[in-house]
Amino acid sequence: MGNWDQLRDSLDGGLVTRDDEGYEDVRALFNSAIETRPLAIAQCASVEDVRRALRHARDAGLPLAVRSGGHSVAGASLVADGLVIDMRGLNSVTVDPAARTATVGGGATWSHFDRACQPHGLATTGGRISTTGVGGLTLGGGSGWFERKWGLACDNLLSVDLVTAAGECITASETENPDLFWALHGGGGNFGVATSFTFRLYPLAACSIALLLWPSEFGLAVSRRWRDIMLDAPEEIGGAAAYLTGPPEEFVGNLVGKRCAAAIVTCMGPVEELRAVIAPLLELAPPVEVVMDVPYADMQCMLDDPPGMRNYWSADYLTDLPDAALDVFCAGGEDMISPSASQLLMLPWGGAVARNAGTSAMANRDVAWVVHPFGIWEDPADDEQGRDWTHAVGAGLREWTTGATYLNFIGDEGADRIMAGFGPHYPRLAAVKALYDPDNVFNRWHNVQPEVSLQR
Repeated sequence: MGNWDQLRDSLDGGLVTRDDEGYEDVRALFNSAIETRPLAIAQCASVEDVRRALRHARDAGLPLAVRSGGHSVAGASLVADGLVIDMRGLNSVTVDPAARTATVGGGATWSHFDRACQPHGLATTGGRISTTGVGGLTLGGGSGWFERKWGLACDNLLSVDLVTAAGECITASETENPDLFWALHGGGGNFGVATSFTFRLYPLAACSIALLLWPSEFGLAVSRRWRDIMLDAPEEIGGAAAYLTGPPEEFVGNLVGKRCAAAIVTCMGPVEELRAVIAPLLELAPPVEVVMDVPYADMQCMLDDPPGMRNYWSADYLTDLPDAALDVFCAGGEDMISPSASQLLMLPWGGAVARNAGTSAMANRDVAWVVHPFGIWEDPADDEQGRDWTHAVGAGLREWTTGATYLNFIGDEGADRIMAGFGPHYPRLAAVKALYDPDNVFNRWHNVQPEVSLQR
């Protein structure tokens, strides 16, 4: 276990052990179903703290996890009977409006990022939930509302500063350690501790959003019209067809607490442009119609989910979305555990997501659609029902799915799903892993085994 007092005294930040007051609050994740209890959590305030904590764990033979936003649904942000490198203290954001770049600490959330960029009229693809960590989302790919125009979050990486398993501080970019830079574009967080990211930014003069709700029996009509819109929509349009429980907001009226069919449509332009795009949906007379101009940073937190709920998610890629597939999707929405905070989303891809595939370790980017059952509930007694529903959605759509998945969106579904997610890129990722982490120190997040291990 090592000497915790010695590590505590060496840190610029703090150290919390199981015996300390406040341990449970520091340990808590977005997904309350994860009950993993580390021995200690190093609250790093500097890159040197990261190196000290890493050295301590290795010298003591302790398993290690790295935490940023704590949104890993599989629980990769914690490790049983080991040490957690908690990055939340490294959350600075520096924007260079002339260069259109932002440099972000490894513990920043997308709220930190978006709020810092907003005054400059600049943005990039970020998570749809503002409390998500920049690091975890980006290293796993980085899906967001404007990905069809700007690409995934990882596509906009210019460089990453990283502490390796050996404790070395290195930079990965197109010109420095380019093999590692490629791997960090969707290959996950298994190659070191990312302490800083630099992103490309884009000017965004205006954006708008539509949130339209109907009783769930309208789901087939809504989803078909939404699909037809997205088939021909310009890349500036994003969004999702969805099922959800009406949130406890005054504007939701008598749909509060009821299962709803929904259309969410985002636009890189003013509300007038958005209304023209969604006119076929408005013809269905949604009882709840919110269509408005909104600053991007506000859009990014409009659908924030409550923390402390029990979560189980999955995702599948679809090459096509015929009426028969939408029938199955809507049946899954009707079966969703309710009332709860669960959501069933169908997201459009294409555009820059597919165009940037050649620069990314993330495979399977040429698909047209992603289905994402997002199970969220409160009562532990509903765990089995929630997990079964999540898996049943993908099983029902199997005829149209590729068998691959977006790893950021899934829980612990086993090694086969990890291999399917990385696809043909896995051997190259394993070779990079062998160079930078031959002992597989970083193994908590959809683990990539070092190439040497594969040869045994």
